[in-house]
Amino acid sequence: MSDSACMSEGIMRKARRIAVSPDGPVVSAVALGLLAAVESAVRAAAGQPDLPLTLPLAILLGLCTTLPLALLRVHPATAATAVTAASLLALAGYRDLTLAGLVAQLLALHHLGKRGSRRLAVLLVVPYVAVALTDPDDTVLRVYEVTAAVLAAAAVADGIGRRTRAEAVARDATERAIADTLLEHVARGERARIARELHDVVAHHISVISVQAETARLTTPGMPEAGAKRLRDIGDTARTALTEMRRLLGVLREDAGAPPVTRKPQPGLTQLNELLDEAREVGGAGARLIVSGPVSPLDPGIELTTYRIVQEALTNARRHAPGAAVDVELRYAPQTLDLRIRDNGPGPDRSTPGHGLLGMRERVAAVGGELRVGPAPGGGFLVEARLPVDTKEALR
Repeated sequence: MSDSACMSEGIMRKARRIAVSPDGPVVSAVALGLLAAVESAVRAAAGQPDLPLTLPLAILLGLCTTLPLALLRVHPATAATAVTAASLLALAGYRDLTLAGLVAQLLALHHLGKRGSRRLAVLLVVPYVAVALTDPDDTVLRVYEVTAAVLAAAAVADGIGRRTRAEAVARDATERAIADTLLEHVARGERARIARELHDVVAHHISVISVQAETARLTTPGMPEAGAKRLRDIGDTARTALTEMRRLLGVLREDAGAPPVTRKPQPGLTQLNELLDEAREVGGAGARLIVSGPVSPLDPGIELTTYRIVQEALTNARRHAPGAAVDVELRYAPQTLDLRIRDNGPGPDRSTPGHGLLGMRERVAAVGGELRVGPAPGGGFLVEARLPVDTKEALR
């Protein structure tokens, strides 16, 4: 049993070295064919008893058990089947399977189990087991047949095991790559969202600080020089902070894959008419702005949120209901600003939220408001938002 194990280990090492060579099958077929011919000639010269073959036929049979190995890389199933058929004929029919033929058989089965059909590899082992169990009582031949069956099964098992491990490693690597890609995508989206919100809200307020400091310095008569200097310092500090923050936001946007944007003041409710004019020109459909209630100044963050919601709703209407008319209604209440955007399109199913609707929800949630979207009664699509306002705070 130990001799068989040592032989199996040595043959497996030899098989692995040959397998990594680009021309391994051809080289192996030629080398093993020569060894099979030499082995047959040595047996004939030694006058081995009970050999039912002439020397030319023995050499031919030895070549048939080895030379098909050359096709192993391009046609593994054909090569393995041909080697197995010739080897079984030599073993069971003529009792003359050479050692070189056995090595060729093990190489073919190992390669088939590793890179070809695993089912066929297992099936090709079965005849060896059958021969070992049904052959007449010939002790020497029975040992050889049992050894061949055990080594063939070991070769197939090793090939299948290596293939399974390689597939598991590749699958794990793919899953890790997908997970890393998803995490990176989420991180990029989060950085883009942070950059957008910072620029939309914080940059505006820093700009206001700078302008108010400069205005106070220029419009306050008789201001002491020390006070004017402090206001200049406040304005300079605010402008420096704004420049640094915009540089940082630019890095975040570029890192998130967002295209560079042109810096300009943040829009508000006074730009809604321009937005509707643009929608009419691009979409070729009607777009109305309806305002009710006492109009009053609002916090810049609320105005920016309202503008972005209207902008996204108009974009969605052009995309999902081209040519549909859109009504944008603003109702000023004492504590809220109610926004209602409705198109008269076919009302497509937008129940699955896209990035635009998610962006709306994020903006409304950021200012503590409420958002409802869905099919409008009577057809079309409806976007409704209720945003809390504090007019006293906005007037300061």
